[in-house]
Amino acid sequence: MDQLPAPTIISRRNEDIALDMMKFIAVTTGYGKTGATASAGFQGGTPSRPDEYAKHLIDLYKDCLAAIPGK
Repeated sequence: MDQLPAPTIISRRNEDIALDMMKFIAVTTGYGKTGATASAGFQGGTPSRPDEYAKHLIDLYKDCLAAIPGK
C-alpha cells in the first residue's frame, strides 16, 4: 500500500498573520468606513478621505502585528 505523505507544517510570517487579522477585523466590523453601517458596535473612525481611511487600516495592521506573540 502506498503511504500518504506526512503533513508538513508551514510556518507563516508574523506579517502575513497580522495582515489576515487586519483584513478579517476590517471586513467584519466595517473598521474605518464612513457611515453608520459598522457591525459589532465598533468603528475605527469616520474618515472623509481615502488617505484617512488608509491611515486607519495601517494603524489597525500595526496593532495586529503588535498583538502577535514574538514581535
